[in-house]
Amino acid sequence: MMVNGFTPREAQVGIKQIKDFFERKLAEQLNLTRVSAPLFVRPETGLNDNLNGVEKAVAFRITKHDLDVEIVQSLAKWKRMALKWYEFKPGEGLYTDMNAIRPDEYVDSLHSIYVDQWDWERIILKEDRTYETLVDTVERIYEAFKATEDFINGLYPSRLFKKLPGKITFISSQELEDRYPDESPKRREHLIAKEYGAVFLTQIGEKLKSGLPHDNRAPDYDDWSLNGDIIFWNPALQDSIELSSMGIRVDEEALEKQLRISGTEDRKALEYHNKLLAGELPYTVGGGIGQSRICMYFLQAKHIGQVQASIWSEEEIKRCEEEGIFLL
Repeated sequence: MMVNGFTPREAQVGIKQIKDFFERKLAEQLNLTRVSAPLFVRPETGLNDNLNGVEKAVAFRITKHDLDVEIVQSLAKWKRMALKWYEFKPGEGLYTDMNAIRPDEYVDSLHSIYVDQWDWERIILKEDRTYETLVDTVERIYEAFKATEDFINGLYPSRLFKKLPGKITFISSQELEDRYPDESPKRREHLIAKEYGAVFLTQIGEKLKSGLPHDNRAPDYDDWSLNGDIIFWNPALQDSIELSSMGIRVDEEALEKQLRISGTEDRKALEYHNKLLAGELPYTVGGGIGQSRICMYFLQAKHIGQVQASIWSEEEIKRCEEEGIFLL
């Protein structure tokens, strides 16, 4: 019932220490201010995210006011609006605790229907919508990861060990496909993460030479040519673990193009999309960073259910019992 030598109660203390420290470091690295964020939004605003484009948001009705609302799936679009509402300036940004329910998720060691992450967003100038800006931002976030590793290893030197390399490796999804043409996208991530320890996989969303994208992305928040995932090698699972999805957000031209490619041009009628196309929203870079997954990684947990309370299938519960994994 232990988590890498930690009792369940000790693990709870470690979770709090990791979250508090990383949150502070992230804010320092990117000049972010914490703000409050909604748990649910009106669907007609267009503020909810479609993630890979197929997930259905959890919805309910506010009966006393005859209103339909949706639980947020992430806050990529809401944050961009909030930066304008709060009058943030270029070089400044915000972050918030985002909690979501994703009922279409297949639950396993890394996936839960409950999602907890830091959603962050930072204003940039239009001329800063470049690959160089993306690289600089990723490297700043990676510094927060390395500082957190040093911090938690300092607290528990006999139970943990250094896992992160000195630098994060950048590789595009097309370069990865060229390198492993006969492997599945997930297997490619496994192989590249095992080789380098920490990678940023770029340009996710558009079709590759194979005719398929590495992974699907909603067309209306990340610019598919300037986005990516932070992926680490997880020794506890002997597998790759995605800790963050992020990118430079669409401008007017990228939004038009990606809506056309994805056949979702009807979204132009939504409030958010209308404002973006009219040039009324700031240019930004942003993303989400999984809180439970970070805790999994640094505590070397073998299941996300060891660091968060959620609902699991009977098959998953039985498997964990057989492997001696204590689920919260």
